[in-house]
Amino acid sequence: MKKRKRLLLMTGLISLVVLLSACGTGEVSAESTGVWDRYIVYYFAEIIKFLSVGGSRGIGIILFTLIIRVLLLPLMNFQTKSMRKTQDLQPKLKELQQTYSSKDMETQQKLRDETQKLYAENGVNPYVGCLPMLVQMPILMAVWQAISRVPSLHEGSFLWLKVLGEPDPYYILPILAALFTFASTYLSSMSQVDSNASVKIMNFVMPVMILVMGVSLPSALSLYWVVSNAFQVVQTLLINNPFKIIHEREEEERKVKERQRALEKAKHPKKKQRKNKR
Repeated sequence: MKKRKRLLLMTGLISLVVLLSACGTGEVSAESTGVWDRYIVYYFAEIIKFLSVGGSRGIGIILFTLIIRVLLLPLMNFQTKSMRKTQDLQPKLKELQQTYSSKDMETQQKLRDETQKLYAENGVNPYVGCLPMLVQMPILMAVWQAISRVPSLHEGSFLWLKVLGEPDPYYILPILAALFTFASTYLSSMSQVDSNASVKIMNFVMPVMILVMGVSLPSALSLYWVVSNAFQVVQTLLINNPFKIIHEREEEERKVKERQRALEKAKHPKKKQRKNKR
């Protein structure tokens, strides 16, 4: 059931991307029709133009990205807390997997039931981690469409970028986007109690995907990725600092060991007294 839900979620996400990508390729203006073109892509473009200090579309994209990230902070914070709870439950989940290790259907159903019960008791939803991606994907696609289909954005320039609607000729933004993506995913995975192979693979796959896409897509989109992922790095260090979390866990483990040693020492005098009485 869990795998089926994940499959349905991923299928829905891919379908959403395909749908939004196919929404149109023509120019978008105030005369455009349709909810996507007229009320999302067009107004995204208008906001970016409004934020373009000194007429710089690059600054407009940077400010627009920062505003989006700030608006998403409550959702990201909720996701971070949920992921933290999920990570803290990993030892108990492993115990359940060992207890119900048999592969027969009845045992596996019992494992699923006990896992769901454990999640419910601790207020954890394992699918919450996908929410930010589901929310950000339409935003990313709308920015892409605005840059590609609104001439004033497509033809804008910024720093060394002569045309924001064309790929970065020096690959600076795609490389920065890939580096910030790696830093973001790596910092997030550092705080996990048990980092599995799939997480480690994704730490490298995602930056490579961003790099490959950034090389061929409009440089304005790479600029969006750079700012968004850089913001994510800072947010992780401030809200979910892995170094702080690791230190807290080590301190907790040290306190547990000290309590155990104190209990052992408390037991020894009693044993000696019993031996002396005999």
